[in-house]
Amino acid sequence: MAGPVEGFGRAAKGLSGNPLGIIALFITLVYGLAALVTTFSGDLTAAERLPLIYFLVIFPILVLAAFVWLVSKHSGKLFAPRDFRDEDNYVNVVTSAASLVAARQGAADEPEVDFGHLARLAIRAVGRGPAPGALAEGRILWVDDNPASNVYERRAFTAAGYNFVLALSTDAALDHIGQMEFAAIISDIGRPGDDEAGLTLLKELRTLGITVPFFAYTTVHGLKFRDRLFAEGGQGITSDPDSLFEYVTAALAK
Repeated sequence: MAGPVEGFGRAAKGLSGNPLGIIALFITLVYGLAALVTTFSGDLTAAERLPLIYFLVIFPILVLAAFVWLVSKHSGKLFAPRDFRDEDNYVNVVTSAASLVAARQGAADEPEVDFGHLARLAIRAVGRGPAPGALAEGRILWVDDNPASNVYERRAFTAAGYNFVLALSTDAALDHIGQMEFAAIISDIGRPGDDEAGLTLLKELRTLGITVPFFAYTTVHGLKFRDRLFAEGGQGITSDPDSLFEYVTAALAK
């Protein structure tokens, strides 16, 4: 008897390390007790056993539904740091998600932020980000005459393994592109002297035969250039920080 008890104790200790394990341990205990009561309840009548039988049949279905809901809605809260192969990845996920929260609160009119959604984005991005040391694979050119306005966005990318070269103008961007390789380009739309500077840069790149994925990060008013950006060969345009993060990391993962 001591062997099974000790084995159960070790299993329980292992399962108690994160929320998913605690849920699994609770389910095992409840289901096991119900099964024992049903098996050894020789004195119960058929009517008294019927609720237990219904419970044993319905309980797994309820558990499955609850599990699907938890994974789909709260996946970012179901893991402990030790569940990550490298605990640095856990720190990177938290940093990336927190940076997206800060960026979104600064950009959105409503303060409500779906942290679970941002955490899932960060988990995917960190998991499929560039390999350490692969600078060209993770190098992004960010073109904006006001880089202070997207500090948190860049922090989210940096935590996921990407690095940046900043350019304040179209000419500076073209100079950088002539000197090094980039995995993607992110640009604003309007800059002093050219209300369509981002489109001007994109058109010049495509004329030169440079096919680096191009994304525009702009204000809500800049979204009116969506059709023109795609017509010029751009890959995406948004005013939403987490949408930008998702678009770029998904494109680079491919």
